Amino acid sequence: MAAKTLLIVAHAPSPNTVRLRDAVLAGAEEGGDGDIDIVMRPPLEAGPDDVLACDGIILGTTENLGYMSGALKDFFDRTYYGVLEEKQGLPYALYIRAGMDGTGTRRAVESIATGLRWTAIQDPVLCRGEWDDDFIARCRELGMLVAAGLGAGVF
Repeated sequence: MAAKTLLIVAHAPSPNTVRLRDAVLAGAEEGGDGDIDIVMRPPLEAGPDDVLACDGIILGTTENLGYMSGALKDFFDRTYYGVLEEKQGLPYALYIRAGMDGTGTRRAVESIATGLRWTAIQDPVLCRGEWDDDFIARCRELGMLVAAGLGAGVF
């Protein structure tokens, strides 16, 4: 059986968001136990071919003015129609680094994912408010869960 591919598309413009992205990656590597191919791309470099080649995706974004990052929105703008038909049902997960509450960001990403007919694996991981080192553990757990589930054929 061919290895499954997990795509991580994460906007990480600050040292703390880099820590979150790296925690997702570390968790995915651990959860995939070497049986999952993991591809990580910044949103401005990821495109339709990356999505078409994956079996699951983790999206990471900052909350920018109550919305997703412009970089993640750009990713969706460039990939939407190129993957719409072929990737219906794609399992996805989301984490948000929100200085406020993350509600608008969550709603915006979920609206696009619904239009793509992607399947949410779980509720988004919202890392909101002042920085908390627990955010790292929560993002690591997210990566681990998605990779393990993908490897086990759960999604």
